[in-house]
Amino acid sequence: MMRALILGGIADASLLAAEIARAGIDAVYSYGGRTRVPADQPLPTRIGGFGGVSGLADYIRRETITHVIDATHPFAAEMSRNAVEACANTGTPLIALERAPWTRRPGDNWIEVGDVAAAAAALPEAPAHVFLAIGRQHIAPFAAKPRHAYTLRFVDPPEAPLPFTADVLVSRGPFTLDGELDMMRKRGIDWVVARNSGGDGAHAKIDAARRLGLPVIMISRPTLPKRLRVESVAEVMQWLGHGDCLGA
Repeated sequence: MMRALILGGIADASLLAAEIARAGIDAVYSYGGRTRVPADQPLPTRIGGFGGVSGLADYIRRETITHVIDATHPFAAEMSRNAVEACANTGTPLIALERAPWTRRPGDNWIEVGDVAAAAAALPEAPAHVFLAIGRQHIAPFAAKPRHAYTLRFVDPPEAPLPFTADVLVSRGPFTLDGELDMMRKRGIDWVVARNSGGDGAHAKIDAARRLGLPVIMISRPTLPKRLRVESVAEVMQWLGHGDCLGA
């Protein structure tokens, strides 16, 4: 009997959960716990980590999980690596639902870097207005350049003091091009720092930066172990043997 585990994170994970529920597949949706008020799901939900590879493997065995779908954020590298190892240890089929990365378009002014520390180093020495669109877990390296006026945007208000002075926007996407243009103009943004998350929901800030002629420091995705990877909910449903049920 099939019992699936969705490791959630990206917006498409919610679309997948809806399709799995519609198909009548027994499944659990797991949140990492980064967001305090996660979106409601049509499946039983668990929140929090598993306790590394061994904890995830124990969960898979205990809950008789037969299929694992890694639909975490492309930068949730530790969880994705743990999933690969835990599924290998338990003999559980694994598939990754991973949206394609963004690619440079005409008019883009990107500075591509390998990690967050390199992104902080790439900022200019002269004071500037910087929009950090990278999530609250990754802002610490920018404390090395406190001269900049930073704008941050989080899903939840920060619980702990920030490592530098910043203007914090609390908002949940998806965001529109007009909205991003308005935000950047009002705040006089000179630089944008973003992770190459891919997908449509977060691309408006990249379009806005192009429209305004702003440089974007683009952080490349981490390298992950080889695994079966698809880019659409339909492909995951086919893998589960329910491709004919999609959208029914």
